[in-house]
Amino acid sequence: MTKKKTLGNVAFYLGNTLIALIFVSPLIWMISSSLKPEAEIFKGLNTLATFIPKAASFSNYVEVFERINMWKFIGNSLFYVLVIILLDLLVNSICGYALAKFEFKGKGLLLTLVISLMVFPAEAIMLPMYREMADLGWINSWASLIVPFVAKCFSIYMFRQFFMDIPDELLEAAAIDGCGPVRTFFKVVMPISGTVYATIFILDFVAHWNDFMWPLLVVTGEEKRTIQLAIQTFFGSKPINYGPIMASLTISAIPMLIMFIFLQKYYVEGIASTGIKG
Repeated sequence: MTKKKTLGNVAFYLGNTLIALIFVSPLIWMISSSLKPEAEIFKGLNTLATFIPKAASFSNYVEVFERINMWKFIGNSLFYVLVIILLDLLVNSICGYALAKFEFKGKGLLLTLVISLMVFPAEAIMLPMYREMADLGWINSWASLIVPFVAKCFSIYMFRQFFMDIPDELLEAAAIDGCGPVRTFFKVVMPISGTVYATIFILDFVAHWNDFMWPLLVVTGEEKRTIQLAIQTFFGSKPINYGPIMASLTISAIPMLIMFIFLQKYYVEGIASTGIKG
């Protein structure tokens, strides 16, 4: 390896490391602030010392669990998010598989519709969705949190793009062995599609775990309150103490960090494999 190439590699990795530190610095500051007393949180913000607590303490975390039933709200969020994900993976993978491997009348129009609906932001249809939930009598129910987000155009498109790359010969071999379309999907297609399932899992988990606006609209009581709504309660009482806020935000970030650490390999593979096919 030449000296020029070595210097280029060093500069490349140093640059990537610097960019990574810039992006992760808010997370590091949040965790550090959660361990500080209130008076020290905003001291020395223009120095590196702000990332290092002088006298780390878990008192902010103790206060979080004393003020609200955090375990209950974490459980509520995990329940409704995981139900959405499981239904998303099942329903939308079947739709994507049909669009990828079956021929039927109106297939092209349906695919065009799916792609077209991807451009609509959730905020554009939030009011009609709320009105529909109210007409059905689903306000403040698990159904209002889950049902509107089962079918997703983006998930259908991601699955369709991945399934397009599965060789037809593999499906034909399964049919020769006596597998019908349903059995072929569950016994052959799903086991070899872990990357796209993991990708959708991560995207869904992050989106719904962090969702605030929709639960705020449809959840009216404490029984089904999510963790993001629970964190908001710390802003509603005066004086506002940022120590417990940082502690509660850190707690809410832990499941996402754990999930991404274990699934990041499949996430990168899934994005790469579904993003380059036409």
